[in-house]
Amino acid sequence: MIVFPAIDLKGGEVVRLAEGDMDRATVYGDNPAQQAQLFAQAGSQYLHVVDLDGAFAGEARNREAVEGILKAFPGHVQLGGGIRTPVAVDGWFDLGVARVVIGTAALNDPQFVKDMARAYPGGIVVAVDARGGMVATHGWAEVSDVSIADMARRFEDAGVASILFTDVGRDGLLKGCNIEATVDLARATQIPVIASGGVKGIDDIRLLKIHEADGIEGVITGRALYDGRLDLAAAIAMAEAA
Repeated sequence: MIVFPAIDLKGGEVVRLAEGDMDRATVYGDNPAQQAQLFAQAGSQYLHVVDLDGAFAGEARNREAVEGILKAFPGHVQLGGGIRTPVAVDGWFDLGVARVVIGTAALNDPQFVKDMARAYPGGIVVAVDARGGMVATHGWAEVSDVSIADMARRFEDAGVASILFTDVGRDGLLKGCNIEATVDLARATQIPVIASGGVKGIDDIRLLKIHEADGIEGVITGRALYDGRLDLAAAIAMAEAA
C-alpha cells in the first residue's frame, strides 16, 4: 500500500483546508519545493499535489510552485486541481508529472477521461469526492445526484489507474478516515482505490492496510503529518509491510 503525503497549494503556499472550504485554510509554509524535499527525506517515493486555486478556476493557478516541487522531489508526483482539457493533461505530463487526477471533468465529460486514459496508460486517476455519499464537484463546492459507486463504475473498462475517494466532510478535520465507505467502494469496483480525507494517525494506516486485498491501493494524508500526529516514515513502513 502506498502512502501519499499531500501538498495542497493556494497562492503558492502550502495549506490544508477544512472540509474543502477555501476560507478555512491553514498555512503550513511558503516553500512547497522544500516541503517536497522533507517528504522525500522521510522516505516517500510518492507525492500527492493539489492546485486548489486551479480546482476552482478550472485551469492551472500554481504552475510555478508545481514546477518547483517536480524539480525537488525525485519520486512520483500525482497532481490534481482544475485539469479539464487535453491540453492541460498533455502539459502536465510533458512537465514530468507521473499521474494526473481528474475530478469535475470526470463527472461532466466521462469521454474526456476515457480518451486521456487511452493516451496515457496508467497515468489517469479519477477523483471521486463525496458529501453524504454523492459526488461533489467544482472544488467540492457543488454536490451532484450521482453516487460514488456509480461514478466509479463508469470507468471500469477505461484503463483508469485508480479511483481517489475523499469524504469531504472529514477532510482536514482529523476525524479519522472513512474506512467503511472506502472499503465498500473498493469492493464495488475493479479499479484500485486511494483513500483520502480525515486521516488522523497511524491507526488509519493500519486499518486501511488490513483491507489492502479488497482493493485499497493507497492513502493520502496531509494535516496529520503537518500537525505532527503522524510520522511519515512510520506510516510508510506500516503500509509497505508484508
